Amino acid sequence: MKRLFYVLVALVALLPANATGARKIRVVATIPDLADMARHVGGDLVQVTSLATGVEDIHAVQMKPSFAVLLNRADVVLLLGLEAEHAFLPALLEAARNPKILRDAPGYIDCSVYVTPIEAPTRIDRSLGDQHPMGNPHINLDPVLGKAMVRAIADGLSRNFPDDAATFHKNAAAYNATLDEAIARWRREAAPLKGKKLVSYHPDMVYFAERFGMEPFGTIEIRPGVDPTPGHIAELKQRMLKEHVEVVVRERHYPAGLAETIARETGAKLVELPAMTGGVPEAKDYISFIDYNVRTMVRAVTGG
Repeated sequence: MKRLFYVLVALVALLPANATGARKIRVVATIPDLADMARHVGGDLVQVTSLATGVEDIHAVQMKPSFAVLLNRADVVLLLGLEAEHAFLPALLEAARNPKILRDAPGYIDCSVYVTPIEAPTRIDRSLGDQHPMGNPHINLDPVLGKAMVRAIADGLSRNFPDDAATFHKNAAAYNATLDEAIARWRREAAPLKGKKLVSYHPDMVYFAERFGMEPFGTIEIRPGVDPTPGHIAELKQRMLKEHVEVVVRERHYPAGLAETIARETGAKLVELPAMTGGVPEAKDYISFIDYNVRTMVRAVTGG
């Protein structure tokens, strides 16, 4: 990791300084969900790139030298926030040598600012798991919180480019109205999920579950980022059988075998879902991402 960091620093040191002029606003998002939202909010004013493609674990996106180049030239960076990107973004921002997008700079747009996270710890102790120190950051799985992320993007772009603020807020309102229509439809479609207990590999399905009336029951991991032990799995299966847990979710970036075994041995349905836009070919944008997850989960529960 240190070797890669020094390669990034050396590469960016060769880049020319950021140039300004009549060009599109360069937006770099950490995940495709934010990139899609930014395209709706910014319209023709923005050029948007995502670091992740959607198939990765948000906590472990691989750093690439090209990312430092993108960030060096960015006008703003959009991040999920709540330390979701702690494993890769801070080092990339340092390597990028772009003061406009450093933490606390105007171009650093944290899209969780209007969200109150669930599962916020009473104390921060890395020995308890190092991936959710500020609470659960997987807010993109809940489309209602997606609206809050859109608001944060509009406010952040307006802060940096006040002459275009009216356009950003108009576009954000239009996109959130589209989300409102989709949310009403998803709630109708998700009616069969109400009350169903769910186990997932990692707690990134908690916001989705709570939005659509499911009951998060536990995780295959012991804690976020802490691998399961045989004792933990045995206890989890025993509790699942006792409480008649019906669904096991394998987020598609996690290994298949253990989730499949747990589902088979407890009689639960195994459901494989992406955790981000782009995680499957059908999830080409944020709305189709939520569409895919709702419909896939409903089919698993109803047998349809």
